[in-house]
Amino acid sequence: MAAVIIIIFCSCNGADKKTVAAKTTTLEPVRTNPEKKLSPGQPEQPAIINIVDTVSPKRIVLYIKDSAKTFERISLKLGQIYGIKLAEVLKKNGLKRTGANMAWYKTNKPPYFFEAGIPVDKKPAIFGKTIFVREMPADSVTMAHFYGPYNLLSQGYDAIKDRMKEEKRTASAMPYEIYTGDPIDANGKPVNPYKVRTEIVFPVKEKN
Repeated sequence: MAAVIIIIFCSCNGADKKTVAAKTTTLEPVRTNPEKKLSPGQPEQPAIINIVDTVSPKRIVLYIKDSAKTFERISLKLGQIYGIKLAEVLKKNGLKRTGANMAWYKTNKPPYFFEAGIPVDKKPAIFGKTIFVREMPADSVTMAHFYGPYNLLSQGYDAIKDRMKEEKRTASAMPYEIYTGDPIDANGKPVNPYKVRTEIVFPVKEKN
């Protein structure tokens, strides 16, 4: 069993965050990558999950739909989408990136179907048949600032669902991830995953 550190905040806006509670929950490590096996006697270090209620900004997102047969291939596909395919669209259209890379996952087991996108300052004039545009309004969200290996991200999703259940809130749209931290440093070496932040975002219906 591994202790997942969950720190809960409440925020009416991005500048004013008030601590409501802090609690440590014991959970069995849930891995989104079932193919990865832990070595005997080497338990996975718990993820750190900071949960906030906040408002997401309005966004225009260029995205590509894709799939991967294995968990490992997801990162390869994302790298091609963000670094090559969408980068070319931004360059051709003179667009400016306005935020970190994003992704929506349709499935949580092989084959993995997902959408990967980049927020931009305006709609492109030319983007082809394989590029899509998603306009996202400003919205109330419950968000987890997740620190840890990507294969433990399901713990972040579970923590948000527990929080929403406690508050009797329901999702208003599909959840998504924002990769605010880079897992690779300037020298091409892996960064300690517990220092890399991934935001897991659930749009939610306002409380009555």
